[in-house]
Amino acid sequence: MSRIKRDDMVEVRKGRERGKRGRVREVLANEGRAIVAEINVVKKHVKPGQQARQAGIIDMEAPLQLANLALVCSKCGKPTRVGTRLLEDGSKSRYCKTCGELT
Repeated sequence: MSRIKRDDMVEVRKGRERGKRGRVREVLANEGRAIVAEINVVKKHVKPGQQARQAGIIDMEAPLQLANLALVCSKCGKPTRVGTRLLEDGSKSRYCKTCGELT
């Protein structure tokens, strides 16, 4: 079970974006990275494409390492570590290690 999933609210723990919060747009599991909305925005120079792509400098979100992100608990509102619990019906669920609430 993944520690961080798409549409989770996360807080950046390290780097120049430290302390900022945002929603996860995409998790790149093979690379161990995630793209967070409006965090780690970089400039990219693009050439014109064959279809009608405009050339120039665009802003895009670069992926962040999963180790540098902390899930924000929906109940206590703090960045927290995440554990997994086996529920009675046999499925797994994530929980906040600070307050114990299922996420």
